[in-house]
Amino acid sequence: QVQLVESGGGLVPPGGSLRLSCAVSGRIFSNLAMGWFRQTPGKEREFVAAISGFGDRTTYVDSVKGRFTIGRELAKNTLFLQMESLKPEDTAVYYCAASQRATWSAEVDEYPYWGQGTQVTVSS
Repeated sequence: QVQLVESGGGLVPPGGSLRLSCAVSGRIFSNLAMGWFRQTPGKEREFVAAISGFGDRTTYVDSVKGRFTIGRELAKNTLFLQMESLKPEDTAVYYCAASQRATWSAEVDEYPYWGQGTQVTVSS
């Protein structure tokens, strides 16, 4: 079993930055592909970014490329999402997710483990 706990959300003005963290426990963190997704009311959960099980590959949705960075802090068993140049359309509840494989995926169904979510609001 894998437990995920997100933190770091909040209110930030347009152009600002936030760093989301996801504390992982229960499995070997470094072997699992992990991802960040986001969801707004009335919409499907949307893929944001993913990292492969050994951290050698990352991928992003086009709308966040060049602004967001996904990474791992192995010593802390933590996944992070560094978000820069935030826009109002980035407002959502952000979820971290863990796969059971090393290969990353952009599909919600490939991630059996989810955190509770953290709210990010970009507004002046």
